[in-house]
Amino acid sequence: MTRTPLPVGATAPDFTLTDQFGGPVRLRDFAGAKSVLVVFYPFAFSGICTGELGTIRDDLGAFESKEVQVLTVSCDPMFSHRAWADQEGYFFPLLSDFWPHGEVARAFGVFDEERGMANRGSFLIDPDGRIVWTEVTNPGTARDFAGYRQALERAVSA
Repeated sequence: MTRTPLPVGATAPDFTLTDQFGGPVRLRDFAGAKSVLVVFYPFAFSGICTGELGTIRDDLGAFESKEVQVLTVSCDPMFSHRAWADQEGYFFPLLSDFWPHGEVARAFGVFDEERGMANRGSFLIDPDGRIVWTEVTNPGTARDFAGYRQALERAVSA
């Protein structure tokens, strides 16, 4: 069972999570400076997730800029993220929502309690901390990257 994802207009909950190098990443550190694209995914090393993050990696300039920071989040432990990032060449933050298990995914309304994983949920947060775009898909369904690009273009031009 998953709660309802946070809607456009909601204030994004602040969080601090560990990246694949063991360092803390805080959402509030981007406040007033950048928009943040938070990308939740179910599992490292899985097919659709590898494909989605590969798309971000291969076109990173379309997702990350001086105006936008991309942060990816799953409930995998930091060490899994490090091995996956090294294997796949991911040079953007892969954040671990491992413990307390799924706390941030739960706060955004994308944690699947029955499966113990984050669903695919994307949230674009403006520099004021408001969600300005979101996309959530069912397990097993990849995201539409055209929607990302349109939302990011609007964020950069705003």
